[in-house]
Amino acid sequence: MNTPRPNISQSAPVIRQLDDAAINRIAAGEVVERPASAVKELVENALDAGARRITVDYADGGKTLIRVTDDGCGIAPDDLPLALSRHATSKIDGSDLLNIHSFGFRGEALPSLGAVGRLSIASRVAGGEAGEITVSGGQMGKVRPAALNGGTIVTLRDLFHATPARLKFMRTDRAEAQAISDVLKRLAMAEPYVGFTLRDISGGGEGRVTFRADAESGDMFDALHGRLARILGSDFADNALRIDATREGLHMTGYAALPTYSRGSAVAQYLFVNGRPVRDRMMIGALRAAYMDVLSRDRHPAAALFIDCDPVLVDVNVHPAKSEVRFRDPGLARGLIVSGLRHALAEAGHRASSTVGHATLGAMRPEQDSSDGSDGAARVYQMDRPSGAARAMTYRAQAPGFAEMAQEYSARVEPVVEDAPQAEETPAQDLPLGAARAHLHENYILAQTADGMVIVDAHAAHERLVYEKLKRQMAENGVAAQALLIPEIVEVAEGDAARLLELADELAQLGLVIEPFGGGAVAVRETPAILGQCDARAMVLDILDELADQGDSMTIRARIEAILSRVACHGSVRTGRRLQADEMNALLREMEATPHSGQCNHGRPTYVELKLADIERLFGRT
Repeated sequence: MNTPRPNISQSAPVIRQLDDAAINRIAAGEVVERPASAVKELVENALDAGARRITVDYADGGKTLIRVTDDGCGIAPDDLPLALSRHATSKIDGSDLLNIHSFGFRGEALPSLGAVGRLSIASRVAGGEAGEITVSGGQMGKVRPAALNGGTIVTLRDLFHATPARLKFMRTDRAEAQAISDVLKRLAMAEPYVGFTLRDISGGGEGRVTFRADAESGDMFDALHGRLARILGSDFADNALRIDATREGLHMTGYAALPTYSRGSAVAQYLFVNGRPVRDRMMIGALRAAYMDVLSRDRHPAAALFIDCDPVLVDVNVHPAKSEVRFRDPGLARGLIVSGLRHALAEAGHRASSTVGHATLGAMRPEQDSSDGSDGAARVYQMDRPSGAARAMTYRAQAPGFAEMAQEYSARVEPVVEDAPQAEETPAQDLPLGAARAHLHENYILAQTADGMVIVDAHAAHERLVYEKLKRQMAENGVAAQALLIPEIVEVAEGDAARLLELADELAQLGLVIEPFGGGAVAVRETPAILGQCDARAMVLDILDELADQGDSMTIRARIEAILSRVACHGSVRTGRRLQADEMNALLREMEATPHSGQCNHGRPTYVELKLADIERLFGRT
């Protein structure tokens, strides 16, 4: 029990001053965790230098070679030794560490890279001479003349050769290369007007381009939309909503995908503060909270959000890697994200992602038969589509035969009568969800639009409509509270009690009334009536856990909305009930006017839209 630890000397410890090489290697462990960290630091330096074109080459996952070439302002030969000194930077003067407008400012990246690898910098300023300097394991060479048209080329070879133990913690070449690609793509999102190229030159030669994004043009939103389409794919760009919201000095822009375009993990969430890619728990929690009401727990939203503000309102000097930030008012930032996203989702109305229709067509598309040696393209069985007049004549000629056939056919289809009032009042081409034509299997509404058709899950759609109505009523009338016969006394830490009491007014609006009870205790006097008998103590502790993790709590609202969702489910039209034409059309019109009606309460789509051109391709008509 009393055996001294083996790493503690029995003799009196002696305080020593570490040499510069050891200091740099220790600092490198914080700044340079893996090859992707080196790429991030070097590319950020290139962006700070005003580069418009950046090329990144790597070999063996960045372990043996990383080379970053830019066309920025360059470094004068006399300044090259100073650039490799610790805490030497051109970004700030040290007088104000909050007013930071650049990516880098700590002056640690280059000396840290030189301490753990073999670093070479060749640079030339406009109208000056080019120079080159090398440093290996912290040992700096002399500045030599170089041949360079302009800009800077930074070459890092044999990363961690001076600290070989770190190499044992590296992952496979493929995993490290993927991390490099992810870092570059995030920076490319932040700078859509800059061109980026990423090449894998393992094995020598020209290598292969693994990522390329040419500089975008147009206004900020158009440039960002084009860049996101290039990086995240056209499906995201086609199904993303433009975000533009402002609150008390914070401005949020970007794109957020529709709820029906969700992912199985949080891999498609990109957050930026003043152009800097960050991984902030508060912001991730706010993004999740904004979609809480339209996504199930196992689905994750996709978004690229940019928050811009005065640099004094956010502290970026929290972590050496600069991947974390701290807002002066985190509640303000969280509120901006939640309200801005919810407003955009509500404005989207009944819109659902186009990928739903694509998935439906993919499921119906027959397999290509290429056994005859053809290229597998769909056969064309018919000439060009006839004109509308020709089709009308054909339909009239065939009408008697179809009428006889309809008397013998007994499928479960409820046809819409010809004199349906809604169908005649408004042409189908003026209705986003079209006019109802049939009720299939007592659940699915088949509607005809101007350029295709829509299949609606009537139960899921009506469930969402009832749910939104219940939420509106709750917002207008408030949440009814029920008084406890004996108040529940909850003992917590004094700091936690103070945090709860700061939110007392907000909790009271949701039906939870708490009061101080002395020391670290709070008294729960009322609980939301809609929850019935509930464990008040467990609810308070859950709220505290959420406050500690995300800075805000959605526990009570989530529970209330879950009950409203169940009420809506039981109160909506049931599968098996045959709907009349006016009922189906009324449901379609209400969907068009109700926010979030494109997905049910669990995030699944309520309707599928199929374009006529796609349907005709299924039958080989084009």
